[in-house]
Amino acid sequence: MWDVGTVPDSDFKPDGSPYVQGMMHVDKQLKPQLEAIGYEPADIKYVSFSHYHIDHTANANMFAGSTWLVSQAERDIMFSDKPAPVRVEKNYSALKDSKTTILPATSDYDVFGDGTVIIKPAPGHTPGHQVLFLKLPKTGPVLIAGDLYHYNEERNTDHVPSFEYNKEQSLASRAKIEEFLKTSGAQLWIEHDYAANAKLKKSPAYYE
Repeated sequence: MWDVGTVPDSDFKPDGSPYVQGMMHVDKQLKPQLEAIGYEPADIKYVSFSHYHIDHTANANMFAGSTWLVSQAERDIMFSDKPAPVRVEKNYSALKDSKTTILPATSDYDVFGDGTVIIKPAPGHTPGHQVLFLKLPKTGPVLIAGDLYHYNEERNTDHVPSFEYNKEQSLASRAKIEEFLKTSGAQLWIEHDYAANAKLKKSPAYYE
C-alpha cells in the first residue's frame, strides 16, 4: 500500500457523503475502496509513503499490522519532539510500534525482489521523501512521484514549495529521477496534478 489518503476515514460523516472542507474534496473513504477490490487493511503485507505529510498519511494507523517500509531520516522526523511542517502525528502514531524495515538512504529498495515494485529515495521535500516505480505487465513502467513535483509545470524549473525541507536536495532528486524517466521510459504520475489524475482509473478499476 502506497500513500493512504488525504483525509482519515474517521473524519467522514456517518452517511459516507463526500468530505468537503477548504481545498479538500474527497469523494470516498479508503477502506470501502479496498473492500471493493476484495481487500481488508489486515491483508496488506507492506505499507509505505512518499513522505509523512498529512495529505499522504491520513489513514496510516489502519495499516499498523503491516510491515512499514521507511527510511530512518523520515521516521525520525515523524516522531521528533521538534515541530515539523504539515505533520499530524495522531494519524500515524500506531506505526511507531509496527514491524518496520529501514530502507537504505541512497539506494533503491526492491520490495518483492523481482523488479516490479521499487522504492527510490528522492529526499528534499522531506528528509526521507521517496518515489515508487512500478513495472506493470500491460501498462508498462510507471513512476509515482509523491511530492517530487506538485504540477507538471514545475518540471525543468527550480520552483519548490515554501515549506520544502531542503531545496538543493529536491533539485538533485528531480535531476536524478528525470534521468531515470528517460532511461526507463516510465510514465510519470504526479499525485497533486488534478487535471492528469482526473483521467486515471479509480477504484474498483485498476491498471494491469
